[in-house]
Amino acid sequence: MTAPNGDPRMPAAADCVLPLLLEKLVGSRPDDTFAVFDSGESWSYARTLQEARSVASALQDLAVRPADRVLIWLPNGPLALKAWFGTNWRGAVSVAINTAYRGALLQHVVTNCDAGVAICHGELVDRLLEIEDLGALRVVITSAEGVERSAAAFAGRGVTLLPFAVFDTPAKTEAPGLPALAPWDLQSICYTSGTTGPSKGVLSSYLHLHTMGWHCTDGVTAADRYLIQLPLFHVGGTLFVTGALARGASIAVMANFSTPTFLRDATRLGATHCLLLGAMAGFLMRAPPDAADRQHSFRRIMVIPLAEKAAALAARFGVEIVTLFNMSEISAPIVSEVNPEATGSCGRLRRGIEARLVDEHDCEVPDGTAGELVVRADCPWTLSHGYHKMPEATAAAWRNGWFHTGDLFRRDRDGQYYFVDRGKDAIRRRGENISSFEVEEQVLAHEAVQEAAVVGVASDVSEQEVMAIVVLRPGRELDPAELVAFLTPRLPHFMVPRYIRIVAALPKTPTSKIEKHRLRADGITPDAWDREAAGIRLKRTRL
Repeated sequence: MTAPNGDPRMPAAADCVLPLLLEKLVGSRPDDTFAVFDSGESWSYARTLQEARSVASALQDLAVRPADRVLIWLPNGPLALKAWFGTNWRGAVSVAINTAYRGALLQHVVTNCDAGVAICHGELVDRLLEIEDLGALRVVITSAEGVERSAAAFAGRGVTLLPFAVFDTPAKTEAPGLPALAPWDLQSICYTSGTTGPSKGVLSSYLHLHTMGWHCTDGVTAADRYLIQLPLFHVGGTLFVTGALARGASIAVMANFSTPTFLRDATRLGATHCLLLGAMAGFLMRAPPDAADRQHSFRRIMVIPLAEKAAALAARFGVEIVTLFNMSEISAPIVSEVNPEATGSCGRLRRGIEARLVDEHDCEVPDGTAGELVVRADCPWTLSHGYHKMPEATAAAWRNGWFHTGDLFRRDRDGQYYFVDRGKDAIRRRGENISSFEVEEQVLAHEAVQEAAVVGVASDVSEQEVMAIVVLRPGRELDPAELVAFLTPRLPHFMVPRYIRIVAALPKTPTSKIEKHRLRADGITPDAWDREAAGIRLKRTRL
């Protein structure tokens, strides 16, 4: 089916607009399971629609109109799912934000998104009182305890607190009619981590998030269940919900990832697919091998990024492995085959995507040379159409008609794409371009290292020197000279860090991304160990 305008590239609204797709599935499979939660609760498609309508009805009574923004500040669970689906059922725009936000970052998001109503966890609500400007907020829906504790303080700022019970009272049984929605209508605003500046609100149409979810769930059938262990305020969580819905599959919603219980909990929930970030895969692989390693329900796991340990993970746990490259702004332009053999590859371009690797002037670079990945799609509205209230950032990202990812890749002659580095994280030392990603991968291979970040710092010769900032595993010690000896046979001489810092923790954004810009700004600190000062100098091998 195609959209009413007849464009063959555009799917029908009933196939990609979340409320319409849910309604369609309820019409054909009302009693089939759609969502199970680690609390033991289970929703059929019909129950999911009922829960969404209860929220939509309450929002209508609160004068929320189609296209209005609704702020959702909740951890994974039934309430987060019904708040999202109910917001969209009302035709409003979901703005799910990180539960770690507070202070200046919370202030920026609250005022930038223009939400008049917020649905907020009871333990978070008082953080709103800590910021100076509540923007357009006029109603906050929270726990009964939060209402009782803070209603007076919010009333003094012109905001009404209401309990979550407004979603479930008998008066809310009559849900509002679903407004007319099209694939290009705005479904959500997703705030990026803001590693180099204020967080940007990524605008996502219904078709954008649907397309992203569809291509990230290749191979998922109606009999499968996708595990959602990344938060629903992150695109890594939401896209698999929309993908599962599009494929008529079910989801298992997990509140938190815990290495010791992960396989057991996922199996109890009946999960057959999941996404593991590289750190998660690393945690699982570092756990002692166990006879129960293959006693689970998974058949396929997506690992991002794909590293050498992915093949070992597949062998140890008896699963298929896939990988891809994606961002909040795009829709999985690069995907791999099942069990890819090219270590480090993200895969090849999927159908419907054009891509180029370009230099700083947007001129294309040859195969084998690192360049920034820029993309565009043949179907409109399948990529983000901009950043909310940030026209300059939107124009910069979309200059010359291509979306600029900011990520450096290289492409081989077979069309495989390999992630090299974030453009701003690349290091240049004495004429050599160095991938911090590649150095970090080798540093993390040391058994004493828990986390690592590699940055470029000022050189006393020219360009930059390499610094590794390391967090050790609990109870471990590490002599920096030992780490250099470990890395020397594993890296070209120019990539082995000159400086090593051992720290208790790395600075991170609320979405747990390492804030390398802060580490770069710190530069060479007094606690930085210098291998050259220690008499360890590495030289190029002469042939």
